[in-house]
Amino acid sequence: MRIFAVGDIQGCYDPLCRLLDKVKFDPNQDRLWSVGDLVNRGPHSLEVLRFCHALGESFLTVLGNHDLHLLAIAHGHTQARRSDTLEAILTSPDRDELLHWLQAQPLFHYDAGLNVALVHAGVPPQWNLQDTRAYAGEVAAVLQSDQADAFFAHMYGNQPDIWDAGLQGPPRWRLITNYLTRMRFCSTGGQLELNHKEGPDSAPSGYFPWYSLPRKLSPVPLIFGHWASLQGAVDQPNLQALDTGCVWGGTLTLAEVNANFRRHAVPAVEPGS
Repeated sequence: MRIFAVGDIQGCYDPLCRLLDKVKFDPNQDRLWSVGDLVNRGPHSLEVLRFCHALGESFLTVLGNHDLHLLAIAHGHTQARRSDTLEAILTSPDRDELLHWLQAQPLFHYDAGLNVALVHAGVPPQWNLQDTRAYAGEVAAVLQSDQADAFFAHMYGNQPDIWDAGLQGPPRWRLITNYLTRMRFCSTGGQLELNHKEGPDSAPSGYFPWYSLPRKLSPVPLIFGHWASLQGAVDQPNLQALDTGCVWGGTLTLAEVNANFRRHAVPAVEPGS
């Protein structure tokens, strides 16, 4: 069985199909993992969501910030932005089935057999594997409980910005979610800086790309996305950056997890089209 991890799809259905054709993906034998952000900004978010849902047990994803944004809109706690491409999902006849499935996905996945972890944005330097699984599990449990509506009502915001184990309720959920789905820069103590979204050289004073800091999770290979300007190039051991900016005209990238992360990619627009 081959296991492929794919970078941020963001509604880029045609490149996804071309990429899976390129590697001769067979859902009866292979597995597809996603770093999240299945939807938004690209032209075919509904088709991507339907395709991934239909793969059943052959597909695994963690939630990205755009996936959570879709769910917050559906719960009535924010409005769609001008750049969103989510209307087809929100008005589709299978909307409830798709959104119920999406909301049941985790924020972090660890495969003990392969000793590989999957997350959308990153893991703060002060969390080890046990911490990360526990905190991500807290949010996943909230999303499957009668507190889910309260989660989406309080999801947006940049505070608190540094971990404190004493945090409770919505502030705790928000910070865990921001670390796992929005983080690019943080301080050596794990303080988040969420305003800068450019490349790793754009860090404000006192902050660094999260992956460049000494990390308690570093012995575990970690696959992540979210940061398109990295273009998949992170020269750090045990890290695989897979967002190569397909939705911005770049490429869509797969890494073959159980084949030393061998990479395959297709351009956002097929040559000659």
